[in-house]
Amino acid sequence: MKETITMSDEKIKLTKKDRRRAAVRYNFMACNIFNYESQMGPAVAWSLAPALRKIYPNDDEYQMALENHFNYYNSTTVMSSLILGASLAMEERDGIGAKDAVQSLKTSLMGPLAGVGDTLVWVLWPTIMGSISGYMALQGNPLGAVVWFIANIAFWFVKLKMFDVGFTSGTKLITSLGERLNIFTESASIVGLSVVGALVATVVKISMPVVFQFGKVKLNLQTGVFDKIMPALLPALLTLLIYKLLGSKKWTPTRIILLVIAISLVGTFFGIFKA
Repeated sequence: MKETITMSDEKIKLTKKDRRRAAVRYNFMACNIFNYESQMGPAVAWSLAPALRKIYPNDDEYQMALENHFNYYNSTTVMSSLILGASLAMEERDGIGAKDAVQSLKTSLMGPLAGVGDTLVWVLWPTIMGSISGYMALQGNPLGAVVWFIANIAFWFVKLKMFDVGFTSGTKLITSLGERLNIFTESASIVGLSVVGALVATVVKISMPVVFQFGKVKLNLQTGVFDKIMPALLPALLTLLIYKLLGSKKWTPTRIILLVIAISLVGTFFGIFKA
């Protein structure tokens, strides 16, 4: 049976309130109704449903649009705001005739933009803000928790704004990025790695106060050897060891934590490590 596509003559315009509602619904539910078949597809359909109902007063067109958004979709939530905003703009402009174009847009962009989003949202952003707030907390400063809370509130409004940018700019903004996506991703990765390196050197604490004595000459293993080779050498080696263990199937995070605790207790007891 052939699928019949009819286009409504009357063009419906979405208000800013309609767009904001769609953005809020998606950012709340993107990962809450996730499944392993279509992944974020149900969340996309549920989020856009009120806006699509306004665009498609015809029940058949509305059903077709919903079914289209139930298809497989998976990307970082903040970058999805751009993609879904642009998709909604296409449907508002061309109606159900844009159904295939909308699916093609989502399919082609969800992967590349997920690479950018994963770097920024799951690596760079929490690493920088988490290290700042975490270090403040370690110093006994309660503002550490406040900074983290405010940063996440601010990020929420950024995600809502990204939806508006995607809608108002349509596909122009996204497609104009082109090859710049790879450059941007690599640059963000370098910044993120730099922050992680600084975090290891300042937060991971391990030292060996073992002193070798030859007659009247004393040599402190930590200050006389390790610090001369490279400051924070031991924290870097410990981090490298844990990183290698995490890549092994035999070692789970729980086992690694227990291993670090055991090494710390034994090393401190025998005076190898400084308490």
